[in-house]
Amino acid sequence: QVQPVESGGGLVQAGGSLRLSCAASGIIFSINTMGWFRQAPEKQRELVATISRGGGTNYADSVKGRFTISRDIAKNTVYLQMNSLRPEDTAVYYCKFTTWNYDYWGQGTQVTVSS
Repeated sequence: QVQPVESGGGLVQAGGSLRLSCAASGIIFSINTMGWFRQAPEKQRELVATISRGGGTNYADSVKGRFTISRDIAKNTVYLQMNSLRPEDTAVYYCKFTTWNYDYWGQGTQVTVSS
């Protein structure tokens, strides 16, 4: 089954940076939106950032000015550059590819920010 595959997570100190990547394991046609979500322990999954087919971006207030989402359409890959990381950014980060009729979710990558 085709699905997005995340990479780039890890352990970083507060104030540090990480870059997440997410690429489809196979061919997914007509992706409209690519996005990043995160889920901390005992919390609901929340939106981090999205980027539309046209390049429009949307960010959660908590990451504005610190995180940047970008994508390579030819490679069906989305990136999340995370700067000035905080302990509260610790979570499993998931990417999602949305087509006209289906949401493709990745398995997630752990990001841990130590204080």
